[in-house]
Amino acid sequence: MTNKNGTSKTGGILRPDRRSFLGGTAALGLAAGLGPALLPRDLRAAEPKKGGKLRVAMQQGATTDSLDPQTYTDTFMLSIGFGTHGTLTEINPEGELVGDLAESWEASTDAKTWTFRIRKGVEFSDGKTLTADDVIASINHHRGEDSKSAAKSNVDPIAEIRKPDDNTVVFDLKNGNADFPYLMADYHLLIMPAVDGKADWENYIGTGGYVLDTFEPGIRATLKRNPNYWKPGRAHIDEIEMVVIADPAARQNALITGEVDYLQRADLKTVHLLARRPEIHIEESTGFLHYTAPMITTNSPYDSNELRLAIKHGINRDELLEKILRGHGAIGNDHPIAPSVPFWADLEQRTYDPDKAKFHLKKSGYEGVTLDLSAADAAYAGAVDAAVLMKEQLAAAGMDINVVREPNDGYWSNVWMKKDWCQCYWGGRPTCDWMFSQAYAEGANWNDTYWSNERFNVLLKQGRAELNPSVRAEIYREMQQIVRDDGGVVVWAFANYVDARTDKVQHGEKVAANWDMDGGRFMERWWVA
Repeated sequence: MTNKNGTSKTGGILRPDRRSFLGGTAALGLAAGLGPALLPRDLRAAEPKKGGKLRVAMQQGATTDSLDPQTYTDTFMLSIGFGTHGTLTEINPEGELVGDLAESWEASTDAKTWTFRIRKGVEFSDGKTLTADDVIASINHHRGEDSKSAAKSNVDPIAEIRKPDDNTVVFDLKNGNADFPYLMADYHLLIMPAVDGKADWENYIGTGGYVLDTFEPGIRATLKRNPNYWKPGRAHIDEIEMVVIADPAARQNALITGEVDYLQRADLKTVHLLARRPEIHIEESTGFLHYTAPMITTNSPYDSNELRLAIKHGINRDELLEKILRGHGAIGNDHPIAPSVPFWADLEQRTYDPDKAKFHLKKSGYEGVTLDLSAADAAYAGAVDAAVLMKEQLAAAGMDINVVREPNDGYWSNVWMKKDWCQCYWGGRPTCDWMFSQAYAEGANWNDTYWSNERFNVLLKQGRAELNPSVRAEIYREMQQIVRDDGGVVVWAFANYVDARTDKVQHGEKVAANWDMDGGRFMERWWVA
């Protein structure tokens, strides 16, 4: 529903029917699974307009950010990447998987061989024509035993990549994978020009609607429209400026004073006051975003599942949802699959139970231990407050928590996957296999708990190769239960995306919710009045 101030809200988490993802060939989609935002009336009849400048305040960014797409960890780089480059596939505003640089794809009957047809006539911003060689070099950029890419788990299943001709790429997989085209929409898998068989990321030339003009890592970036962009009806804005403002109050003040036109992740403590301003509109959408507290399970005391269960039972999710998210989301159940994702399992909800937490704490043998919980609002707005509230909740279970306030800058390089227990967020992924492969599989570069479960890893391979949707549903149900009961992460909430804009910022009737800001593709989809 939409109120008089233009606040839009999808309301709750969508729960689609289970379905098969193979469906023959290219008819893959999750239209029921993303919940694009309902829009204020000022957007519903708007027509795209060319020209102008858009200024955006981003919550996330770090001085350690690099242009190498292997390294992207925040929405600052995600947005720059999608603005300047294309991927083989993308999630459109309706929540469907569609072709980007690939015009079509088809699978063998066992889903082990996938053939992608590359669009003809697409040029990089320097005038070079896109060919299959560029696609192969770009995907290979993330492959290999020594790869540190966050997308390594996406490309590890590839046994060989072949080029029948300049506009066709064939992926031969080690095992069947019914969801493979979804993996090609990953924001790390940007298609770059090939130079001597290697992907050239240093010059940052892409096929996207914009060209990077200036870049200060974690601080500021400016981009200018690519006049030769191939997509009709896209890339309307002449110039885009993004600034990183980690402090939520300062970010909000920049919008109020007119320094920026759009802010990512409004301050939920005061967003209701912001909504009272007639020139400002709040946009809220439900996707896969979830807030977590990962524990490194290879380090003591978090190698004890009894301790992990004590923490999980000792956290009051309802209170966190009310006080930290102000109700803008839904409680989590210690696994990363949102109810909007196909094959989500309706498991019994874990509830706040201090007595059960004490029981598991005693079994762990760690009664009386003090645990450090690292936090910074770089993880998510309110992460420090959430850590303090967790400390208070766990005290009722007899646990002593020391909240360590970490610097915002460098949080993803120096704290996440380094400190034993910390605050974190995940944008989530549109399929079970993608989410589990990237963050929960043994050896995955972004397995931020370093967790390994033999049964889980066996099921992971079975699930991606299984084509029967009923069998897949049972496999993914068991995997979600294993993560909930044995995993090293507290998933306490699925959070809505809550942003704010002025009247100047316009976009279409639907906004994708697989990532922030129209699935990260706001540069090519939006315009300014």
